Amino acid sequence: MVEISGLCPDRFAGVRAAFAANFEAGAELGARFALVEAGELVIDLWAGFADRARTRAFDETTLTPVFSTTKAVAALMIARLADAGKLDYGQAVADLWPDFAQAGKGQITVEQVMSHQAGLSGFPDQMDPALWFDWDAICARLAAMAPLWPPGTASGYHPITFGYLAGEIFRRVDGRTMGTALREDLAGPLDLDLWIGLPDAEHDRVAELQRPTSLAKFGDHNAATKAAFLTPWASPAGRGQAEWRRIEIPSANGHATAPALARLMGSLANQGWLDGEMVLSPPLIAEAARERIRGQDLVLPFEMSWGAGFMRNAPVKVWGPGEGTFGHSGWGGSCCFADPDRRLAGAYVMNRQSADLLGDPRPGRLVEAVYAAL
Repeated sequence: MVEISGLCPDRFAGVRAAFAANFEAGAELGARFALVEAGELVIDLWAGFADRARTRAFDETTLTPVFSTTKAVAALMIARLADAGKLDYGQAVADLWPDFAQAGKGQITVEQVMSHQAGLSGFPDQMDPALWFDWDAICARLAAMAPLWPPGTASGYHPITFGYLAGEIFRRVDGRTMGTALREDLAGPLDLDLWIGLPDAEHDRVAELQRPTSLAKFGDHNAATKAAFLTPWASPAGRGQAEWRRIEIPSANGHATAPALARLMGSLANQGWLDGEMVLSPPLIAEAARERIRGQDLVLPFEMSWGAGFMRNAPVKVWGPGEGTFGHSGWGGSCCFADPDRRLAGAYVMNRQSADLLGDPRPGRLVEAVYAAL
């Protein structure tokens, strides 16, 4: 029997049971789940091991790589610029980043980039995967690139390039990198153990990953899917784990605890408030979560509904029954979500990765138990 630690009131006993069952089924190595209700952390459960050798406990200090769950944080950071009147979702990216107008991209808007409609899901031409560690080089490559499909006609998930696009938009408007602004404006002041760009002093806390034992199922391998996921240069490589943790890729290499993600998303489910601070105004929460496009994604084998950087729960329904729920999932199974209708938000992190692209059954069972208890 696995030893489970943390907070879980009796009314959520079913959540604790589901959390334990994931371990008892052999589906977990280490994991943590947190739930925020009306701004209050009401569930915080953790168990298991932070390393594959099972010598180090997965505890309340363990940081976990959350991969594309980072995109929810990036979406929030861009929304804060819109809230401050510093950008408009409908404006052309080239207004902020003139070089981006190359190759017919002059009319692509910020919201089209944020909702994966820009046609830049990955690089079709061969390159050194270590180039991803050079921010300016990747941004220059994206600025020069011709879209892989007519922008605005369909979504096609941008697994890695999204972070450079959103991050460069943010930097051009704010002057700081997104990771720096996250640390200075939110994570530090609100005591959130959440990072985009992890300092060396924090590396020893990071959980060791157990990779999936099977390949993800992408469906048809079209040009957009191949560029996004299926080339040898589709993701960063060649520089080692420490360098990967240090760099800032706001689409892919966030590190967090479940309570940090749940509390941040909890502000979006609580009219913008977190610990007495306004993170985002209610009108901008609604605007960021509003559907920009819905239909069969060109990269993911699902019908998707995208907000301005957020995955919308409809039509995939991976975070309970709420039509207005939104969030993001990450490679291997991590996720975070906000349900403004019920003032609920949650996050799940783990270090045993699955091959599920969306709808990992482990957090699915936890979320199902949450809603059953309401």
